[in-house]
Amino acid sequence: MSDVSVPLREAPLRSSVSLVQRLTGSQAFWITLALLLICIGMAMAPAAISGPFTSYNNVFNISRNFAFIAIMALGQTAVIITGGIDLSVGSIMGVVGIVLGLMMDAGHGFIVSTITALLVALACGAINGYLIAYLKLSPFVVTLGMLSIARSTALVVSNNRMVYQFGPDERILLELGGGSLWGVPNAVWAALILTVIFGFMLRYTLWGRHVFAIGGNEQAARLTGIAVNRVKLSVYLVCAFTTGIATILMVGWLGSVTNALGVGTELRVIAASVIGGANLVGGEGGAYGALIGAALIEVIRNSLLLAGVDPYWQGMFVGLFIILAVLLEKFRGRRSS
Repeated sequence: MSDVSVPLREAPLRSSVSLVQRLTGSQAFWITLALLLICIGMAMAPAAISGPFTSYNNVFNISRNFAFIAIMALGQTAVIITGGIDLSVGSIMGVVGIVLGLMMDAGHGFIVSTITALLVALACGAINGYLIAYLKLSPFVVTLGMLSIARSTALVVSNNRMVYQFGPDERILLELGGGSLWGVPNAVWAALILTVIFGFMLRYTLWGRHVFAIGGNEQAARLTGIAVNRVKLSVYLVCAFTTGIATILMVGWLGSVTNALGVGTELRVIAASVIGGANLVGGEGGAYGALIGAALIEVIRNSLLLAGVDPYWQGMFVGLFIILAVLLEKFRGRRSS
């Protein structure tokens, strides 16, 4: 009996140790810890800093601002897991916003305008995905080209003018993007819901397993019968779709749209994905990591502003966190090997 009881007693301990190892081995765990430490440090700072930081309005603004990036980072993470990258999301945001604004300004309803805008986003994603998956072109080159094409299209379609009137359904758009439910911005609810959906899809569906398999070893995935081209096309469609959703919410929040919408956003989106644990080589990443990576970037930006740091330094701090995230990933890889 004693020989049998010892392993039985040790089983819960082993499972607990295994859980701790999985948590500490996750980059998202360390990013979450860093986010908590920054928040605690800001809350314990002098009243001139901690007061504004912990105020409801500031927390509301932080959560709303990072939600747009988080939604886009979810799609970007799926692309990066396959070993690709999408540099065009900022420009896709620009052309989608212009199409939405012009459609509604012309008197079309919110539903028709939204569907049209999302179809434009999907068209951009389909072009990216087809050229990359079926014609075997470089993701960097293709999406860099789409970055220029989409931005130019926004300029041509808008004739370089701002849209700030959205027709009879303007109230719906503004309430959707700028409103809140139970004190939480609608954009945050959208980000949380999409994070749960993406987390489930990546972890428990056949599509998610195929996405990770392609990122781990594309040739092996192809040999096992996975429709590699179709799956790679799908992740660029997904990335464009999440960009479209974020754009609709952002236009509703801003109450206006120009062809410059989304300029430079692709860098923050990619940074959020990488900081959250997406490996640029492919094969690693997660929905929660995208969410928490976006939150960390926005909290850092907000903290620097409240601390009186020149806004020009923000890019340096974000860049340092990206490098630290890559170093952490490299360290974890060595330890696991």
